[in-house]
Amino acid sequence: HCLVFFSSSSFQGFKDEVYRHRRKYLWKCGQPIPRIEYTAEEVRTWGVVFRELTKLYPTHACREYLKNLPLLSKHCGYREDNIPQLEDVSLFLRERSGFTVRPVAGYLSPRDFLAGLAYRVFNCTQYVRHSTDPLYTPEPDTCHELLGHVPLLADPKFAQFSQEIGLASLGASDEDVQKLATCYFFTIEFGLCKQDGQLRAYGAGLLSSIGELRHALSDQACVKMFDPKTTCNQECLITTFQDVYFVSESFEEAKEKMREFAKTIKRPFSVYYNPYTQSIDLLKDTRSIENVVQDLRSDLTTVCDALGKMNTYMGI
Repeated sequence: HCLVFFSSSSFQGFKDEVYRHRRKYLWKCGQPIPRIEYTAEEVRTWGVVFRELTKLYPTHACREYLKNLPLLSKHCGYREDNIPQLEDVSLFLRERSGFTVRPVAGYLSPRDFLAGLAYRVFNCTQYVRHSTDPLYTPEPDTCHELLGHVPLLADPKFAQFSQEIGLASLGASDEDVQKLATCYFFTIEFGLCKQDGQLRAYGAGLLSSIGELRHALSDQACVKMFDPKTTCNQECLITTFQDVYFVSESFEEAKEKMREFAKTIKRPFSVYYNPYTQSIDLLKDTRSIENVVQDLRSDLTTVCDALGKMNTYMGI
């Protein structure tokens, strides 16, 4: 997961040696995604979070989230008495949006985390927040990942929005990566959107926090329109509610604004995600650009052919 500024060492779980050992046990670098046998205490903690949040989602979550959550219950075992396995979730996401998940032990640097998004890889944790406070965690846990991020990563348009922030980070300076990480924080983590004239949450930090989800959509919250040029300078708060939340008319609007912002980032090349090889192509000379153009021509030919057949069928 993304480290924007710091990780808190003052919460109860940091001082619990048994809990810390359990977190280290769950995953080691280089292994396939393990199927975890969660303890009864961990399942109870997950159950409290799941039960309380699902009461709020119908009136607080965006429609894309509400569409995908039942599918995750059906295909990945999202239930109050069951913590889904990352392997099942990863296979589900691959079919829905081309994203996969990769287990990590905790925070990654902003550069490493955003680079993963560029490859449609979402790095996420498997440990459960400490049982002494199931309604709060200062760092991402599996409740945050599975309930906050995964339902929207199953939406192709939202997944593309996430990937484009990652693509913009490749080859960028440390300063620009930090700006992108801050924009990510106030969109993918704490973003709001407008739907049917109402504010709805799409940020994972909101959708996995009972208290802050209520607060962000209340009259007490300060809400401003999302503008990457100003949002990138906003302070990210980790242990308290945010001072301000940023709203977009839609994912598409937020994505277009991020595209324009990405153009201001100085780097000696552009990048293109190759879906066939699942790799990044550097566009730094005429040959590399011509290869992309050829792919686009092929796609456009297919689209034009489909439009022609549709027009013929409809008698246009």
